[in-house]
Amino acid sequence: MTKGSEYALRALLYIQIQNWDGKRPGVIEIARNIEAPEAYSAKILHTLTSRNFLNSAKGRGGGFFYSDQQAERALYDIIVHLEGDRLFTSCGIGLKNCTDERPCPLHHEFIKVRDELYNIFKNESIRSLAEKVRDGNAALNWNNHTD
Repeated sequence: MTKGSEYALRALLYIQIQNWDGKRPGVIEIARNIEAPEAYSAKILHTLTSRNFLNSAKGRGGGFFYSDQQAERALYDIIVHLEGDRLFTSCGIGLKNCTDERPCPLHHEFIKVRDELYNIFKNESIRSLAEKVRDGNAALNWNNHTD
């Protein structure tokens, strides 16, 4: 996964958790709490908002927030929109023409891992990950989370 996708998932998780507390965080707060550069965070959040993964409002009481449907989108959809499907389709050693018929030396082992990763990202959403944190079954290592 690219650094941009990592920041996006962290930002989306942070926003979901803050929304449950009735808050709509802004770019500066999000960037600081997910330990990401502010300008890069702003770019990622703009992309996510323009692709309807997230909503934003300006002015007093503004910030980022979800509709119920947005929080249920699969992580797979987010990753594919940000970086394409390469994470789920590429060769383990980066060959362009690696196929079942002409496999690279790592192909058969790597495809199992890649397929499992695909299943995880298809079956998890921002909400499902945030629920794990809220319920105490997972933790986030950034500043000012739900402690």
